[in-house]
Amino acid sequence: MIRYLTAGESHGPALTAIIEGVPAGLALSPDVINQQLHRRQQGYGRGNRMKIETDTVEVLSGVRFGKTIGSPITLLIRNADWKNWTEKMNQFEDKQSSVKTVAVPRPGHADFSGKLKYGFDDIRPVIERSSARETAARVAACTVARAFLKSLGIEIGSYLSAIGQAIEKNPNENIYALLSAGAETLANEADRSPVRMLDAALETEAMTLIDDAKKRGDTLGGIIEVFVTGLPIGLGSYAQFDRKLDGELGKAVLSIQAVKGVEIGTAFQNAVRFGSEVHDEIFLDKHGKPYRKTNRAGGLEGGMTNGEVLQLRVAMKPISTLMNPLHSVNLETMEETNSHIERSDTCAAPACAVIAEAVIAPVLANAVLEKFGGDSLSEVLARLDNYRADLNAALERKTPVNT
Repeated sequence: MIRYLTAGESHGPALTAIIEGVPAGLALSPDVINQQLHRRQQGYGRGNRMKIETDTVEVLSGVRFGKTIGSPITLLIRNADWKNWTEKMNQFEDKQSSVKTVAVPRPGHADFSGKLKYGFDDIRPVIERSSARETAARVAACTVARAFLKSLGIEIGSYLSAIGQAIEKNPNENIYALLSAGAETLANEADRSPVRMLDAALETEAMTLIDDAKKRGDTLGGIIEVFVTGLPIGLGSYAQFDRKLDGELGKAVLSIQAVKGVEIGTAFQNAVRFGSEVHDEIFLDKHGKPYRKTNRAGGLEGGMTNGEVLQLRVAMKPISTLMNPLHSVNLETMEETNSHIERSDTCAAPACAVIAEAVIAPVLANAVLEKFGGDSLSEVLARLDNYRADLNAALERKTPVNT
């Protein structure tokens, strides 16, 4: 089982991650991780922090001669902005008397509950750890699992279907052609857009909205479409609630800062239709093999993958820090005032798409490992290849699969 932990504050010396359970023999280089870190920093509407940081990873353990060795992998990303925060975020000297405390929480952020939960007299510690800066460490850690999936022929990609009121009216016709070449082809195409959209007119509309929001000191969220190709049938399980892949994917995506909703396939449309309009009927092709004409279930049925493309829709709310601040309360004086202003983005939905791609990778990798096991990449790959061959043979000869 792959598991990971991240550590570090937004303006501390560095972010770190430890990843455990990665099979031995996986080719891994800092370049692979840095590519995803770079993608996370892009997007129209990002703030000044992205002009300061150029995220690069240092791999401190778990890799020898360019391949994983089965032991924990340690990653480190240094914060370039730390040099400007050595007094405010001093780890050992008490600088509290010379540092201005933050007493006014931002509505929509962790500030209010975090301060009261942990008994702080300053909101700063809450701001530092709850910050979406933490996702840099998560993207780095999850890219290791993503590389594992890629070696098995499983790819993850995404694009944005909405930013604010710039909303895609119908699914882009190019999606299915791009997905036929693998989900990373879709991701590469989306990366060509500053807002990770596939429609040029919608891209222009979204950028205009971001410009307008920035002038007014406001923020914008968006809707992200995530796809996974190459998944075998039968990952996950219906046998117990906590083994259903739907739940694990939802948990991972909803853990991303500012994400408030996740949908599998066309779930919300399905909820208000008749069953005859929702479920993906099964047909036989000219070779006598089962196939679907639709994928409204988003590739998951009964908590398991069904062989179709996995599709998730992710709702990211507008960022909580507004340059034109919202109404709040000073928790020291208990007087009403404007909320605290922290350096922020106008729109980070394009970056959130990259993060969403990343965080589902360990979930899917663990579903693979649960199904097939193996301590080395070659062992997992051999078992997966045999399973795929058995499935094809079973569907051709119309007999049950012996697993």
